[in-house]
Amino acid sequence: MFYLIAFIFGSIWGSFSNVCIHRIPDDISVVTGRSHCPSCKAQIKWHDNIPLFSYLFLNAKCRHCSTKIDVKYFLVELVSAISFVVIFHFFGVSLTTLLFFVLSISFVIIFFIDFKHFIIPNELTYPLMIIGLLKSFDPNLNTTLFPNLVNSLAGGFFGYTIIWLIIFTYKKIRNKEGMGLGDAKLLSAIGFWFGWMSIPFIIFFSSIAALISVIPDLITNKKKLSSQ
Repeated sequence: MFYLIAFIFGSIWGSFSNVCIHRIPDDISVVTGRSHCPSCKAQIKWHDNIPLFSYLFLNAKCRHCSTKIDVKYFLVELVSAISFVVIFHFFGVSLTTLLFFVLSISFVIIFFIDFKHFIIPNELTYPLMIIGLLKSFDPNLNTTLFPNLVNSLAGGFFGYTIIWLIIFTYKKIRNKEGMGLGDAKLLSAIGFWFGWMSIPFIIFFSSIAALISVIPDLITNKKKLSSQ
């Protein structure tokens, strides 16, 4: 029963995440204004806005204009729902669970915004920094997962500084911008949450993920060059 509640709760927050993903890059309020079809602009009624189910019932098409609904909306809701179930499974009813709920939803929103717009909004990184720092004042927090106050402060500072140095060095050598400060703020937020020792692991796995993501492009470009 609790797993079902976690799944439903996660899908609802996934639906809200879709609103954030769509509106934050355009500086549109995420708390006012009804959802509408991006194509025909028709307002979406409540029964067409039920997380996961509406996408399936509508056969992934707008009820008004029959434009295909981006599968991204379904994926965001599904990933959010599953992540909530997994988090609840490991941590039960606890403050740790609530914190990881916040973190997982934030990361989902950041991932999809960054993937499409190549930006990491301050509206997401700054609250993560604040929450990451404030939670360190709770003496009953799970210290196996979360650092003490000093470690949290060191993580926030180290996370921001190392990316800033990479950006500064790259600009000096190449005379052009590389990464943005959004990456520095995000890594700083992670440092506030998990301490300075988490930073090297995050950088390592992020580098591996980035390398994997560009391999298809490298292969494609190589094929194009060889065929010319």
